[in-house]
Amino acid sequence: MTNENSGKKIKLLLAEDDKFISRAYVDGLTRAGIDVVLASDGEEAIKKINAEKPDIILLDVIMPEKNGFEVLQSIKAVDGLKSIPVVILSNLGQESDIQKGKELGADDYLIKSNFSIKEVVEKIQSILAVKNA
Repeated sequence: MTNENSGKKIKLLLAEDDKFISRAYVDGLTRAGIDVVLASDGEEAIKKINAEKPDIILLDVIMPEKNGFEVLQSIKAVDGLKSIPVVILSNLGQESDIQKGKELGADDYLIKSNFSIKEVVEKIQSILAVKNA
């Protein structure tokens, strides 16, 4: 999948500590033509976001080192990073968690069990289409 503005592949950072889930997402996203950068904890996610400047971020909430909400707060506080769309992808489905994610600047909040990888790819495409319009 290419970024419509530049014609280059979309670069996505996936912050997910569960190896099984991350493997499944990396496989599905790569097959959809997305270049995936993987981070397995919050600290690593922040370092890789700074280094890689991805087009979009898929962010788990429950992770070691820093949780997804802390990562989101960190990147939204940096001028060069705060415009990167962030989709929270979590097992936490409480209304309070969803509200907190949106208040901290997430573009969307998806509950893992409610969305197939194909639906997550479609969500990524629609968010980037709006951002690049």
